[in-house]
Amino acid sequence: MDRTTYDIVVVGGGAAGLRAAIAAAEADPALTIALVSKVYPMRSHTVSAEGGTAAVLRPYDNFDLHGFDTVKGSDYLADQDSVEFFVQKCPEEIIRLEHWGCPWSRDADGKVSQRAFGGMSVKRTVFAADKVGFHILHALFQTTMKFENIHRFDEWYVSEIIREGGAAAGVVAIDLRKGEMARITSKAVVLATGGCGRIYEFTTNGFIKTGDGMGLAYRAGVPLKDMEFVQFHPTALPGTGILITEAARGEGGYLINKDGERFLKRYVPEKMELGPRDILSRSIMTEIREGRAFDGPYGHYVGLDLRHLGEETIERKLPMVRELAEKYVGIDPVKELIPVRPGQHYIMGGVHTNARGETGLPGLYAVGETACVSINGANRLGSNSLSECLVFGASTGLAAAAYARKKDWPSGAAARETFAREETRVFDGLLGQERGDETVAGVRREMQQLMERQVGIYRDEAGLSAACAQLGKLRARFSKVGVADKDRVYNTELTSVLELDFMLDVAAAIAHSALARQESRGAHSRTDFPKRDDERFLKHTLAHRADGAPRIEYAPVTITKWQPAARVY
Repeated sequence: MDRTTYDIVVVGGGAAGLRAAIAAAEADPALTIALVSKVYPMRSHTVSAEGGTAAVLRPYDNFDLHGFDTVKGSDYLADQDSVEFFVQKCPEEIIRLEHWGCPWSRDADGKVSQRAFGGMSVKRTVFAADKVGFHILHALFQTTMKFENIHRFDEWYVSEIIREGGAAAGVVAIDLRKGEMARITSKAVVLATGGCGRIYEFTTNGFIKTGDGMGLAYRAGVPLKDMEFVQFHPTALPGTGILITEAARGEGGYLINKDGERFLKRYVPEKMELGPRDILSRSIMTEIREGRAFDGPYGHYVGLDLRHLGEETIERKLPMVRELAEKYVGIDPVKELIPVRPGQHYIMGGVHTNARGETGLPGLYAVGETACVSINGANRLGSNSLSECLVFGASTGLAAAAYARKKDWPSGAAARETFAREETRVFDGLLGQERGDETVAGVRREMQQLMERQVGIYRDEAGLSAACAQLGKLRARFSKVGVADKDRVYNTELTSVLELDFMLDVAAAIAHSALARQESRGAHSRTDFPKRDDERFLKHTLAHRADGAPRIEYAPVTITKWQPAARVY
């Protein structure tokens, strides 16, 4: 097979992609939908989410409070119209997932449980023990199987978007199992490939999080928005980067330094362990820099103390935390401190979209961590991300379906041309290149270490300028990367080369966007510009792909009811 045709192609099989596919399938059973994923959907990174998903469900809570918490958490860079839409739709998605079989944890009275999360004013986070991502993904995946008009392409890697007449017209993808390339023509394309955490060396993200969707849109002429805002989660296991969920602190866990002190009283005295992730990550790094951290085989860290919660609470509400600590660190959190340090976790930026997932390229949509709506602005609050996948997955699927119903079929000429060009680039070019001194692992490692050093939690002009220059050199070196494995079937080395190609583009967008933003806001902390500057930078960054460095432009932030104020906790 070298071609096939569907009304809509959804790229990515995680929560956002599955939710978009379901919404489109429900909207019109006559539409045909291709769900293309480089892994089996239940291996999508959503499965790793632990803590919970946010929604207003109790009388003590309301939409304005959830909206304000989100906007304040974003350091006032979120688009407030999108935030208002988001918080109003969250409860509907929680109830819908309940009907689809998601086993939410419950209180003694039978109501769905809600726990505290960082930056939230009240207990708002719905959960299923500490394995919520697995249960959400399972419920969505099972639901897709009800629809005969959803057709899965598991273990297919999308390398290019087909464009015809100034609109998206499908994708070119490789069937990894057969080693064959095909063109999948369509009226609409939805990108839902997740984030790009593997650009960094120490990350909570799995190996599949390589920014593919961002790279695809970027190359199709769509700008990447707010890419400088990279979230570091405060509690990752040293050495592995495995996440210890925020739920551990939501249930009452403490962060302590080597002196046994709950040090967050110096940084966020009103919120302590339930402060926003950007502030907590910087607080831990300050403790490390000032010599108040523990020292271990994988560097400095602080302790996460759950001992006072008791074994019964840990087993009932945090069983996975205990399992991870025992398996990967060899300690029992019922009796010992869990070693933690900040690790790259999420990116607030992504493909520039509106609340319907629409991009500047007609027929191209993006949703989830791949996209930037923006409800997260400069810093995402924990438990908003799964809700984002559900809410905007639904709205994007509906928008793509409405577009596809009105759109004529592409002629196919552009698909044939794109397919031929990609086949030559990938199989004759990348696969045909003989392996020499430059390897995919070598270039990737240098990129990851560079991003960790110069584009991490703390940044300055000298480091960012050096990173931008070095990324340009790594891009040039990438052209010499050869592939030792010449077999086309399950060629993981070739897949890694394709992923690195996208990662280098996305890394450059991050570094250049960070260099241009001369202020500190949310997760973007400039030591040479330590204050927020609303006069110059209350605006979104738009990075456009160009020859050489990205072209940086800006767009206004939408403010509806919450005027920018000091972000104090």
